[in-house]
Amino acid sequence: MVQACSRVHNGNTTARAARTDLDEMDKASPSAKKHVRLQERRGSNVSLMLDMSSLGNVEPIQPVCTPRDITLKYLRTSSHVLRKEELQQRAQSLVELQEEFSKIPPNFINPEQLEIPGHASKDRYKTILPNPESRVCLRRARNKEEDSYINANYITGYAGRSREYIATQGPMLNTVNDFWEMVWQEEAPLIVMITKLQERKEKCVHYWPEKEGTYGPFTIRVQGVSECAEYVIRDLSIQLQGECRQVKHIFFPSWPDQQTPESAKPLLHLVSKVEETLKAATTKGPIIVHCSAGIGRTGCFIATRIGCQQLKDTGEVDILGIVCRLRIDRGGMIQTSEQYQFLHHTLALFVSQLPEVGDQ
Repeated sequence: MVQACSRVHNGNTTARAARTDLDEMDKASPSAKKHVRLQERRGSNVSLMLDMSSLGNVEPIQPVCTPRDITLKYLRTSSHVLRKEELQQRAQSLVELQEEFSKIPPNFINPEQLEIPGHASKDRYKTILPNPESRVCLRRARNKEEDSYINANYITGYAGRSREYIATQGPMLNTVNDFWEMVWQEEAPLIVMITKLQERKEKCVHYWPEKEGTYGPFTIRVQGVSECAEYVIRDLSIQLQGECRQVKHIFFPSWPDQQTPESAKPLLHLVSKVEETLKAATTKGPIIVHCSAGIGRTGCFIATRIGCQQLKDTGEVDILGIVCRLRIDRGGMIQTSEQYQFLHHTLALFVSQLPEVGDQ
């Protein structure tokens, strides 16, 4: 400690000497002054010593908040808890909901932030990319980084449950094998598909077989089909070498792209069916949810289920907080203000059907 103080003292002495030298030179000829100033601009030893002597008086450098820092702070801290009565009123306040939704940062990822060569060939939409911090990486027998890439994110569920969902895009011809590898790797018990294959243009390829098919190293078999008015359920098996697992596939086709259904009831029926399916599941991995881009209808379904769980547990719901949390994991979840309004409408309908506390 003494040595360190001595070095500081010597540095200050040197600096004072340097200032004395400069004072003497100020009295010298104009050419000498010009020479000294030129040295200072070029970073001479004299100017360096002067800079070092003043370090103790400089304020500590404050970290600069980047736009992404500001975005994440908003998404982590925003909240608007609604009680049952407030939710019913809020669902009718379309202008207020539109204004609230417009303030939520989308948190989209720029291509420069995703340093994976060749990923663009596996993206259905070039501007909708997986957030790097939560993206799913394929692990089995991968030699190159681009081989591990899939446009999918782990999504945090109700009460902070890690990786309760995977939100992903509708598979493409060149990503079908990757999709089934993700299903196997994550031990997913359930796939929820919320898009038609075609909606004016291709939204998703037919990635499952009619009866049996081979996708890379995996054999997929359809063991049963149940058709309901609102969705189709397929019982699938996925086999890799000697191991075979069961996976449910629920196809919900009645939700138009970037729009909202005419009624909230089918979506609530879908949520109820998912709860029933998970109770009987033998594997406990994430629920894989996809539409076409994996953010709009996918986000609405996940937010609806989380909101229903929250309402059942607490009698309150924080829809703003739910959507913000989803966007931390995957940019753009809930695509339009109409979907945000529909989410409020759906949860208002759900809470109106819940029994009163005294009736339970």
